[in-house]
Amino acid sequence: MTYRVCFVCTGNICRSPMAESVFRTRAKEAGLDGLIEIDSAGTDGWHEGEGADPRTVAVLEENGYAGDHTARQFQQSWFARLDLVIALDSGHLKALRRLAANEKDAAKVRLLRSYDPAADDLDVPDPYYGGMDGFEECLEMVEAASSGLLAAVREHVEGQAA
Repeated sequence: MTYRVCFVCTGNICRSPMAESVFRTRAKEAGLDGLIEIDSAGTDGWHEGEGADPRTVAVLEENGYAGDHTARQFQQSWFARLDLVIALDSGHLKALRRLAANEKDAAKVRLLRSYDPAADDLDVPDPYYGGMDGFEECLEMVEAASSGLLAAVREHVEGQAA
């Protein structure tokens, strides 16, 4: 059975496509790529159909990750098929939980940095209005949290297979 994870930020052009790319790479390296479906979306549809921000693509490619992406907006109906919805900051967490039709769906929404035991702030700041250093910092936060997230997902996937 496939485990489905969706990363969500505001416009789906900076943080969530970065998290999607990093997590997809980590899952593949762990031999779980056939067992986990990974995608991303935005809470808003402003950039729907556009590619990722060029700075996101540059930082991803400089660090060995794929930068191919098309933005889309998260839809309430997706909760039915998703196992985990990963919000990049507390504003996304609140918006997604409000969008959830019931407690079961709301419980699927978690903050990415909650999977990083070293994180003192659980929000991944939006790098959009800053320079490249913000995108690099975003990648560091995403990478740090991805290890803990992968461990949690692996435990669930292996539990399903048992």
